[in-house]
Amino acid sequence: MPARDSRYLRTVRDLVRYAVSNFNRAGLSFGHGTDNAYDEAVYLVLYSLDLPHDRLEPFLDAALSTAEIETTLALIHARIEKRLPGPYLTNEAWLGEFRFFVDERVIVPRSHIAELLREQLSPWITDPNAVHRCVDLCTGSGCLAILLAHAFANAQIDATDISAGALEVAAKNVGDYGLQGRIQLHQCNVFGELRGRYDVIVSNPPYVDAETMAALPAEYRAEPSLALAAGEDGLDIIRRIIDNAADYLNPDGVLVVEVGHDRPALEQAYAGLPFVWLETAAGDDFVFLLTAGDLRDGSL
Repeated sequence: MPARDSRYLRTVRDLVRYAVSNFNRAGLSFGHGTDNAYDEAVYLVLYSLDLPHDRLEPFLDAALSTAEIETTLALIHARIEKRLPGPYLTNEAWLGEFRFFVDERVIVPRSHIAELLREQLSPWITDPNAVHRCVDLCTGSGCLAILLAHAFANAQIDATDISAGALEVAAKNVGDYGLQGRIQLHQCNVFGELRGRYDVIVSNPPYVDAETMAALPAEYRAEPSLALAAGEDGLDIIRRIIDNAADYLNPDGVLVVEVGHDRPALEQAYAGLPFVWLETAAGDDFVFLLTAGDLRDGSL
């Protein structure tokens, strides 16, 4: 970083403006907690200055020390030069009010299912207190397992992942939330070693098709490909989930899966299943729900 960069930077406002300009010039890609240069700049500047991540306005014109400016500029330039998602530089990611530790062993949490768990999967779950067993398949950082534990206070949670590194991150997050007694982590491929039946199965599995994988920008290529790539059409893991879920659901249980942009391919592959597409802030094309009855009766 040229030393002259800091000569005209004095306030939080100056640093945010500087970051936005340089992020735009560098052509960065976003999508890991933010979707534009301004929001990314605000997040990194507030993080660097140990300010609340959701409170910018009171601090915009605060004068900063030389050390604060230099530290923040180093983070801004690391984002440009390393082309890493911001959360890998800060080792944190947020889903609503929930903070999770992350590093390159896991994809950055950003599942639409998090929104649905805030509402306890209503109206499909009529009595959250009656939910006693849940499982999060392909758990990664453990974020959805932790949100399941908060949504369903009486539930024991299993969480699976094929990656030992991902499960190390998940274990840290489970410990940070004091949920070791309620969340059990399993290293296996999808259902693997699991036994018994569940009231709720959720998954944000790998679902990126081969063509899209080949065109991913650097920020997405920094994430573990094992957590993204899912074969030629993006359905390799989703097929495994759908084809086996009926064996793991209680009679009134539900399956909730995020599929990215794979809805057309999925509906073509499983024309006999009555997918319910759940509304999220991003629309109703990204997360489906199937009941145990749907899976038993549908043509798989």
